[in-house]
Amino acid sequence: MRALAAVLAAALAVGAALPRPGLLPHGPARGDARLRPGDDESSPGVPLRPAPRLYGRAARRLYVGTNGVISTQDFPRETQYVDDDFPTDFPVIAPFLADLDTSGDRGNIYYRQDNSPDVLDQTVGYIQAGFPHTTGSFLPTNAFIATWEDVGAYQELSQDTEPSRKLNTFQAVIAYNDEDTYAIFLYPEGGLQFLGTRPKESYNVQLELPARVGFSWGDGDDPKRDGLFHSLASSEPALRNLERESNTGVPGVWVFHVGSVAPLEHVEPGAVPVRHASSSADYTRTLYSRADHYSRADHTSMELLAQHSSDTLHPDHGPRAPTLQGIVPKGLPASLGQEQSRRLHPSVDGSAQRSYSANPSSYSSGHHGVGVEEDVHFNPDVFTYSAASRETCAQHHERCSPHAFCTDYATGVCCHCRATYYGNGRQCLPEGAVHRLNGKVSGSLTVGRASVRFQDVDLHAYIVGSDGRTYTAISGVPQPAARALLPLLPIGGLFAWLFALEEPSSENGFSITGAEFTQNLEVTFYPGEETVHITQTAEGLGADNYLSLKTHIQGQVPFLQENTTVHIAPYKELYHYSSSAAVTSSAQREYVLVSGTANQTLSYRLRQNITFAGCPHTRLLARQRLSVARAFTLYDSQEHVLRYALAAHIGSAGDNAENSPVNPCHDSTHTCEATARCQPGTGMEYTCECAAGYHSDGRGCRDVDECAEGLSQCGPFTVCLNGPGSYRCECHSGYRLSEDGQRCVLLAPASNPCEDGSHPCAPGDRARCLIRAGGQPACECLPGYTGDGISCSDVDECAENPCHPAAVCYNTQGSFSCRCHPGYEGDGFQCSHGSTQRLTPCQHERLYPREVPPGPSPVSNGHVPQCDEEGRYRPLQCHSSTGHCWCVDAAGQEIAGTRTAPGSTPPRCGTPESVQQLTPCEHARLYPREVPPGPSPVGNGHVPQCDEEGRYRPLQCHSSTGHCWCVDASGQEIAGTRTAPGSTPPRCGTPGSTERPPTMCERWRQSLLEHYGGSPRSDQYVPQCDVEGNFTPLQCHGDSGYCWCVDESGREIQGTRSEPGSTPPCLPSVAPPSVRPSPRPDVSPPATGTFLLYAQGQQIGYLPLNGTHLQKEAAKTLLSLHGSIVVGIDYDCREKTIYWTDVAGRTISRASLEPGAEPETIINSGLISPEGLAVDHLRRAMFWTDSGLDKIERARLDGSERRVLFDTDLVNPRAIAVDPVRGNLYWTDWNREAPKIETSTVNGANRRVLVNKDIGLPNGLTFDPFSKLLCWADAGTKHLECTFPDGTGRRVIQNNLNYPFSIISYANHFYHTDWRRDGVIAVDKETGSFTDEYLPEQRSHLYGITAVYPYCPGARK
Repeated sequence: MRALAAVLAAALAVGAALPRPGLLPHGPARGDARLRPGDDESSPGVPLRPAPRLYGRAARRLYVGTNGVISTQDFPRETQYVDDDFPTDFPVIAPFLADLDTSGDRGNIYYRQDNSPDVLDQTVGYIQAGFPHTTGSFLPTNAFIATWEDVGAYQELSQDTEPSRKLNTFQAVIAYNDEDTYAIFLYPEGGLQFLGTRPKESYNVQLELPARVGFSWGDGDDPKRDGLFHSLASSEPALRNLERESNTGVPGVWVFHVGSVAPLEHVEPGAVPVRHASSSADYTRTLYSRADHYSRADHTSMELLAQHSSDTLHPDHGPRAPTLQGIVPKGLPASLGQEQSRRLHPSVDGSAQRSYSANPSSYSSGHHGVGVEEDVHFNPDVFTYSAASRETCAQHHERCSPHAFCTDYATGVCCHCRATYYGNGRQCLPEGAVHRLNGKVSGSLTVGRASVRFQDVDLHAYIVGSDGRTYTAISGVPQPAARALLPLLPIGGLFAWLFALEEPSSENGFSITGAEFTQNLEVTFYPGEETVHITQTAEGLGADNYLSLKTHIQGQVPFLQENTTVHIAPYKELYHYSSSAAVTSSAQREYVLVSGTANQTLSYRLRQNITFAGCPHTRLLARQRLSVARAFTLYDSQEHVLRYALAAHIGSAGDNAENSPVNPCHDSTHTCEATARCQPGTGMEYTCECAAGYHSDGRGCRDVDECAEGLSQCGPFTVCLNGPGSYRCECHSGYRLSEDGQRCVLLAPASNPCEDGSHPCAPGDRARCLIRAGGQPACECLPGYTGDGISCSDVDECAENPCHPAAVCYNTQGSFSCRCHPGYEGDGFQCSHGSTQRLTPCQHERLYPREVPPGPSPVSNGHVPQCDEEGRYRPLQCHSSTGHCWCVDAAGQEIAGTRTAPGSTPPRCGTPESVQQLTPCEHARLYPREVPPGPSPVGNGHVPQCDEEGRYRPLQCHSSTGHCWCVDASGQEIAGTRTAPGSTPPRCGTPGSTERPPTMCERWRQSLLEHYGGSPRSDQYVPQCDVEGNFTPLQCHGDSGYCWCVDESGREIQGTRSEPGSTPPCLPSVAPPSVRPSPRPDVSPPATGTFLLYAQGQQIGYLPLNGTHLQKEAAKTLLSLHGSIVVGIDYDCREKTIYWTDVAGRTISRASLEPGAEPETIINSGLISPEGLAVDHLRRAMFWTDSGLDKIERARLDGSERRVLFDTDLVNPRAIAVDPVRGNLYWTDWNREAPKIETSTVNGANRRVLVNKDIGLPNGLTFDPFSKLLCWADAGTKHLECTFPDGTGRRVIQNNLNYPFSIISYANHFYHTDWRRDGVIAVDKETGSFTDEYLPEQRSHLYGITAVYPYCPGARK
């Protein structure tokens, strides 16, 4: 204790932070293990004896990860958690969760378990300092210590960058005895030199995600508690204060009670804080579930509750004070920033504060990233063991899992999982890990008398292998089928058997079948005898060990009323293993329906068999018993999700069960006909009884025609249709079935005031009507009008002077127009003197000079050409400022080899006509290109061969290299015709006969070659085409070694991409797997109506809106752009064209939304990191920011007339928005030292700062043409704010965003992309509440977002 006292005294002497000696001793001298250097490493599990209590259960081993985390289970890939906010999908203790990297000798990570007296003395001192009233008798028996010493942030290094010198040091200690567990976080003075890390997918985009500090349960026994967490710091101000604040009275030391044998459902923080006058209180983002994300509008008030001072009272009604007298002086000030855990805390007056629990949706994988596309079907060849084939491990060991070993038997081979893994050897999973399962569910059900069909709805299962818990969520099943499936627990029961906790000498289903099997299940309900058949087919393991499953449900189920819940008691089930490839079970199960105060007990009988390809040399128990300790089923009507949760273990069936005979009804050995049901009797006796809907004819069972015999209960306005064993009622036109499935009621469309004209809005040519929640109408004035929507008056746009100075503005109702003055031509927004069409090319170029002169040796300043009296180019051209001179042809193109240096004699140039008379081939012979045309350039220039009339000869051969190829009439090489030196030249016809329309492969190839300037780098992708222009089956990415197979449309076949050193089998004779291909690089046309477009790396996504609601089921990929990273995105409503920036290709491109339209690059030079993009549909112009060049530029929509608007006083320009009607431009500068939002006119005049106070990292910016508000999303302050265009009227809409990137306004909502959620988030403009979110199936960061209207907002020309 004296050592600790010295440490604390030193800390208090400096009065700022913990000195390095305050860390617990660590390093090789103390016997620490060292984590291997790297970016994403994890330690082996360190066994803890005895096992401490952590988060309500025993922690038998701990793992230490590079990224500042400790867990009770091995870590998933860092992409699944390192950039995400809390909660995580697995248990976490996080002293500093960020993307850390110790490669290149950048620091060390040490860990050990210790019980030495000096270490335990120091830990108990810190713990008692934080909990002076409750830990007086606590004496730890062991401590687990993990130290991150001088570790760096992950950094993508290039030749021009050096490793950052900012390094972090921190420590986490877990001290425990048989009853309690405490965690200690220590941050020495100067230990946190960086506070966040850049995401790996950010490319050139300057982003930094703050670290997360705290605790996450990962999962819980009760699905309602799943996803709980406790956050200490997740923003830069909070992280900065970790060193100088505390909850123990010692700066930089934080203590938490994290486990106990007594119930402890939350993390208890220490309560003896340190307060500094300048400290920030941004620590408080407490325990909440993922589903609670949408109910955080009142979150600020909860934060304020946590900012308590030193006189905060506790349940004993007295202030807490340190008990270590002489170590922590009295009167030490208290901290502002400590969080509260979410549970009921007794308050001073004996009342209770608010209690929070997670929504059951938290165990669905929907919020935390499913790693593979769910409708990708992997169908591997079935592996069977055959004695005749004499297979050996030497031949077939690759069929085993990488985590398995192969064993030779006399008649074949078998695979067996290695230690710490389980499975059937072909597929192996890590023991104790959390697993995920993805699938699709289809069905055709009769519910009562109603028919319901559904196709490919989503199924996600979440499995906690360490204790046999399984959670299943099925979303999108229509009513009334979803509620009727509540009793069908066997759908989720399959996963309980697969991943049950194994008792000694027992094996769960996955250990026997692996990830390839088929389950057939028949369930018969009583007393109605409805029967349903379920088939579930497992199709192997995908990426990240995600198991893929298809489920089909068909038959009849009883109808359940609304507000009915289903309860199923714990049960046991016997499984029979008849061979190495079949499992059967049967059972009778009861369930209770609860509706209000009424309970009803019903039952069903189930029979199932599971078939799989097993190892014939494996000896299985004849029977095993599955014991389900907890069973839980519910339907969430708001999220339309059906959920099952089970906790199960599997063990021996016991001697009695082993010897007891099985009734033939249970093992399907009875002789009853298919239309009869087997009714078990005593012992082995049974009877065959006709099922409902059939009656006995003396020999068997005959179908009853309920319709013909008048036995149906179909009501008026119905048609009765007989079916096998049943019937159904269908309604006449204009009617629909009621929920009982028997009556038909008149279709009564919901009243829509906007459609029936009962709304109070102004006429439709001035205002529009929107339906809000509850069916209430809202009115908004159309662009060009102002008012409250009920009364709208015309806006005089001409008062804003939107037209060109040489034009006249004419105001009209709701719009305006611009006309150029006589003698000028243009659209009124741009006017020029006279007719530019009558200007010669030389005269036009004099009026609009190029930025660089033509020719192979560009100079720094623009060249203005010299024209003769008739407007033609003078043969001799000289640069006015540099002194270079050269000859040109009639088109003004420089003639190669004629350029002279400044001060030398200019070249002698002839008349342009002498050059103009040459054919293209003759011109190319006189002035050879440096490289020949075509996709395979060679080193020296090629001189083409011309015929007698000056045309290109069809066959061209290079004089020095020997390559030959065919050309078309313009001399362009025909793809696929080039032959190697020494081989037979290709047979080429006349240029006319060789011409054919270029194929998709050739067009895409030519587009990329032009984009790369004709000479792609070795790391750039160019499609490979065959002689006929088709995609070759094998495609490779330059010389990177990465290759993949494609289909006939060039779409990548998922699962075929190979690593360097091996190539996939893509020969035409090899059948590709049955998978969904990647989209082709052309537009998949969207439907009509308003929709959102969002940028997600190499694709642009389409998300339609129904009003303002996200139609997530209709979302799809609109455009796939291989090799691109799309950041900024905007839409031209006049030409129906999307525009985007690409930071990977350093380009700006566009594509029409017409079907089959292909991308067109319009700017491909002079860019480094183009990010924000805005389209002015009135002026036909676009504006963009470049954070690499620190510029804001403008150009016409075709890329012409490009010019720089601003290149000063910019550090990290990010978002940009335009108001076309008023001609104003707005942009954000993501400058950490001085962030700001600026504005100017679209021509660059009147630049000024709008906002520069109380902003942090303004990522997203949008201008709403209807409300005339400028709004932004700030990743630093977490605020969504709006202001008028002059900077007045600023207000906060939402103050608790995650990490927004881009934002767009539409109607009464904002939609923004978020890097923590990797999705699109909807925010109500009026209330600021989160109303919806869309998380794409494929997990990666989303960048820009824009809204596409069916009309143009703003004025019309």
